[in-house]
Amino acid sequence: MFSVSNKEGLPDLARRLVGLEWRLLASGGTAKVLREAGIPVKDVAELVGGGAILGHRVVTLSRELHAGLLADPNNPDHVKEMEKLGLPIIGMVVCDFYPLQDAIATAGATIDSVVEQTDIGGPCMVRSGAKGGRIVVCRFEDREWVLRELEETGDISPESREKLRARAEFVVARYVLDSAIYHGQGQFDGMMGELVLPAKYGENASQSPAGLFSTGVASDPFALDQFHVQVGMLPSYNNLCDLDRQLQTLSHMTKGFRVNFWDRKPLAAVGVKHGNACGAALGFDTPEETVIAVARGDRQAIFGGWLVFNFPITGDLAESLAREATFDPTSKQLFDGVVAPSFDQGAVEVLQRRTDKCRLVVHPALCGDVRLDTAKRYRYVRGGFLVQPNYTFVLDFNDPRMRVFGLRDKRLELDLLLAWAVGATSNSNTVTIVRGKMLIGNGVAQHSRVGAAGVALGRARDAGHGDKLPGAVAYSDSFFPFPDAVERLIDAGITAIFSTSGAGRDREIQDLCVRNNVLLYQLPDSVARGFCGH
Repeated sequence: MFSVSNKEGLPDLARRLVGLEWRLLASGGTAKVLREAGIPVKDVAELVGGGAILGHRVVTLSRELHAGLLADPNNPDHVKEMEKLGLPIIGMVVCDFYPLQDAIATAGATIDSVVEQTDIGGPCMVRSGAKGGRIVVCRFEDREWVLRELEETGDISPESREKLRARAEFVVARYVLDSAIYHGQGQFDGMMGELVLPAKYGENASQSPAGLFSTGVASDPFALDQFHVQVGMLPSYNNLCDLDRQLQTLSHMTKGFRVNFWDRKPLAAVGVKHGNACGAALGFDTPEETVIAVARGDRQAIFGGWLVFNFPITGDLAESLAREATFDPTSKQLFDGVVAPSFDQGAVEVLQRRTDKCRLVVHPALCGDVRLDTAKRYRYVRGGFLVQPNYTFVLDFNDPRMRVFGLRDKRLELDLLLAWAVGATSNSNTVTIVRGKMLIGNGVAQHSRVGAAGVALGRARDAGHGDKLPGAVAYSDSFFPFPDAVERLIDAGITAIFSTSGAGRDREIQDLCVRNNVLLYQLPDSVARGFCGH
């Protein structure tokens, strides 16, 4: 039984089935395509005693068709009854559904337009086929391997049949969930995924099994299942968490650059450890400068870390990365992963680890615009899950709500932008310090803001950047409730700060910065608060 929207390759599929002595049934439009290709086919309307009715709303919803899918061919009573009714037992269903997601995503979509593109007959037919243990092909990618198995063995294995049954139920469930979410207008939510990458275990060895499930959102070129390992073992659960956070940071860095400076892709790099950036570089003129800046960010923290670049990595760049990321010029730093559009053979030889633990992960799309992730963010909590919009705020120094205390200095704004992009995608509370287009200190996940400032300054000093603190800039992911954190930053020589406003002591903090000739940029906390990974 054929009923498909995607008719690509359909005549070839049908001919090969006819060659295997299958007889074909099809719904109206599909039957027409097969007839025009000279393939013998019976319109399902002849089986059910009439054509489509109610403006094509009812075509395959008939007891005759569903009897053919649900009858047990191993039950003599079922076989006898089907013969008496003159109905065939249908052994295979090739069916996809009306494009509901496209209808929902269409500009100006209405309830009526979405309902019109909501398939009923297809999902019902697929579920009947699944329950009846038939060969159910409801995904284009499955057509070829199913046909090849039929040609090679005359049937498909019980394992393949069960795999198709599970996929059929999954595809129908996701289709119905999409409809419920659309019509529920916020009352219902959920997500479904397919395992695409097993992990050895989760965050810890005791948390097994674990793995990456893809939601199948083809419109996102930076979905994690689009990244592929060129060299090394498969990424772990923790590695994939790091990559997801890196993409948040990288996309905010590059988007902010284009909004505030030049509408072109800047060179950018991010190094992370346990989800938070410990190195970052933005806006350098050459890949070499960018590699050196990210490597020198925090040489202690980057051991065993992950790095992502939006430009190809050559052998020379890899050599600079491995050398500059250590305090010992005679040794090379060890990384767990490096992500880039491509690696040449020289880079592979430099970065490879004997244990295959350094994964070299490629994705050519990194050479282009790494756009912000706009999908909803989900988080499991006991007994349910939390849902929120994604992190899509982008700092714009020309925002009319921006207040600047002191004389605005555009020379410092690129550093402030980088500090914001890193800090707003690090675990709150965070204070981030940048100097010369590179991250030098990131104080993350602290209980107090003064503690975050102290950690950021300490990380900078421990990383050998103490001499860079005078003249550096700082970002706070929310307002300063007390002046103590600001005083600590000022005492270290910080020149400019970007934070939000909204504290009861805002005026005191503003006056403190003005008195000490520290430039202060502020946006309202309700607009620009940068809490992340709570």
